[in-house]
Amino acid sequence: MSRIRNSRTRLVTVAASVALAAFSLTACQDGTGLADEGASKESAPTAPAGDNTNGSKESTSGSSDGGSSANGSSGSGSSGSGSSGGDGKQNTGGSQPNADAPDQQAPDASGKTVTCEGSVTKTVATPLSRPLNHLLLTVTNTGKNRCFLYGYPAVQFGEAQSVPPVIEDTQPQAVVTLEPGQSGYAAVSLSAGDGSGKNGHTEKSLGVYFQGRSGSESTGKGANPPLPAKGIYIDDSLKVTYWQSTMDLAINW
Repeated sequence: MSRIRNSRTRLVTVAASVALAAFSLTACQDGTGLADEGASKESAPTAPAGDNTNGSKESTSGSSDGGSSANGSSGSGSSGSGSSGGDGKQNTGGSQPNADAPDQQAPDASGKTVTCEGSVTKTVATPLSRPLNHLLLTVTNTGKNRCFLYGYPAVQFGEAQSVPPVIEDTQPQAVVTLEPGQSGYAAVSLSAGDGSGKNGHTEKSLGVYFQGRSGSESTGKGANPPLPAKGIYIDDSLKVTYWQSTMDLAINW
């Protein structure tokens, strides 16, 4: 009898164990809180490293590599209108001057060009020992504007009624232009060095007159540079050069 009871007892125990196991399996499958909490943590999905769905991480790195964040904003962290310099100041696109560009100069009064004549120049007459029997005329621009020295000087010694001719071989390739403070030059051949000239005489006054663009007549105010006290000897061989940009060009003929 005791053996039968023991057998029943074992059967009940086994049946109870099987029922408990079945109950535990059913609890795990229907998602109740009886499952192991460690297993639940391991099965929870995690985002891969560097994958940020709201774009905050990519936007931060985009400030250095120019990438775009997941929410569509520029990787530079701004609206794209400029970039930030090393001093923390923002440089707006196209608004800053070019550092390599040369500085622009404001126009000055010397941009206007006038005709050189007595009111804007100073004329000096200097006798030369070489070439022999020559007089050097130096005209300096004393005005505020550049000026043109057209043609050649119309010189008048004393009460002469005509002006001496020009030496055609001395005509320059371009009109002489004088900036304020610059000088132009012309030479006057006073008399024949071999004495072949006629009607030689001494004069103590000189008038210098300036040609206009057309070259057919004088323009503006003339000049009266002083001559040596003893005067200047001239004869019928008197002639002049065209205006030149240097003294050497004026006397080298």
